[in-house]
Amino acid sequence: MMKCSFVSAKYLRVGLTRLVTLCVLGLTMSPGLADDPIEVRVLSYNIHHGEGVDRKIDLARIARVVASVNADIVALQEVDQNVKRSGGVDQPAELAKLTAMSVVFGGNISLQDGHYGNAILSRWPIAEHVNRLLPNLNSGEQRGVIQAYVQTPITKTPLMILATHFDHRSDGSERFASAQAINELVMKHPQSPAILAGDLNDGPDSKTLLELKRHWTASSEKPMPTIPVAKPTKQIDFVLFHPKERWSVHETTVLDEAVASDHRAILTVLRFQEEQKQ
Repeated sequence: MMKCSFVSAKYLRVGLTRLVTLCVLGLTMSPGLADDPIEVRVLSYNIHHGEGVDRKIDLARIARVVASVNADIVALQEVDQNVKRSGGVDQPAELAKLTAMSVVFGGNISLQDGHYGNAILSRWPIAEHVNRLLPNLNSGEQRGVIQAYVQTPITKTPLMILATHFDHRSDGSERFASAQAINELVMKHPQSPAILAGDLNDGPDSKTLLELKRHWTASSEKPMPTIPVAKPTKQIDFVLFHPKERWSVHETTVLDEAVASDHRAILTVLRFQEEQKQ
């Protein structure tokens, strides 16, 4: 059994309650239940290829962070797959094993005989996914977004999950172009439920976020700092949702864990309302 020393009693109670609820819903699904709000726990976490501030690469520690909040969907950034610097480990596969979740990986950069990119962990099956490359301006690192569809046992409509990591340079033109590209994806199906999560390398009032907010709603109106990890003063990690009228935010929290990575993880608990039949 994994030891999670920083797990709060609150999240343990939530986990037990959700486990019972999901089992009951999965076995006794009825048309009336689909009209009730559906809760989705979304975590965004830049894991720094599993290397903590103590310079130790420890995927079990990352998995404990994920498990501590009973996340349903996890967007991971800076993930290595078979890269020498992290011991040649297939990190997406290992994290899926450690968390007992489904996983998809999008490798955007070839690195040391492996690949480096983003991943999505899901408590529910991932029906399909594609990794899309984002605009690469001025010969920077190639960035990408994973577009995945998750079929939950308690929703009628598959959830579109977008997991990404934007450019880090001071010139924000590539981040803005990436925001435009992501908006184009979501507007192909404007009424479909969608969640966007990742390290956007820009603040809440930046041009990048203002562009995204043309079609997405941030999970918190006030800044929720995620970096620097020891004493966060700036938010660059976000969870957003679409369309606004079909979601409500129950809770958004920056996790109180400052060792496992150089970012703090951000958790958002969303409630989704299925459209009413006419």
